[in-house]
Amino acid sequence: MGKTDKSDAIEFWLRGPVDGIPSFLQPAAHALLQSYKEIHDYLWDFPQDLLWNQLEGRASVGFHIQHMTGVLDRMMTYAKGEPLTDAQFEYLKSEGVPKEELTLTGLKSGFKDQVEVALAYFKGLSEDILMEPRSVGRKKLPSTVLGLLFHAAEHSQRHVGQLLVTASVLKSQRGKIN
Repeated sequence: MGKTDKSDAIEFWLRGPVDGIPSFLQPAAHALLQSYKEIHDYLWDFPQDLLWNQLEGRASVGFHIQHMTGVLDRMMTYAKGEPLTDAQFEYLKSEGVPKEELTLTGLKSGFKDQVEVALAYFKGLSEDILMEPRSVGRKKLPSTVLGLLFHAAEHSQRHVGQLLVTASVLKSQRGKIN
């Protein structure tokens, strides 16, 4: 699958509301959709053998995608007022650990699936609960439902930026034209 065409060039925040998403969560929904689109667009030709390469000790492309997926899952769990599961802790420990079975296609698909789960969750929320307090982590740090969901979205965007730089440099080091 190649880069998207010009009809997809408009960023999600300029495409209007996402159907069924509460108004206050529109920016988070747009950011998550944009994150997936940018991963898809910028990594369509990224070589699998560079997935776990690190530059100057920085995170690999594979780590960034895994981490974005995990953070989105964990922030939604906290937003629901639930503790993390053993499976979520195991996933967290495995972020950035190269495994032969972890492919770029599989990681991108996993992030896309988690974005779809998040958007479905957003659709089921009433704006009335967005300011309800929630706690984060074992230390029970304070947040709100809105704060957690916004953080998941902006965190994804931050990692997309880092991922794009890493991918670009890795490809250029192989003599590819960006």
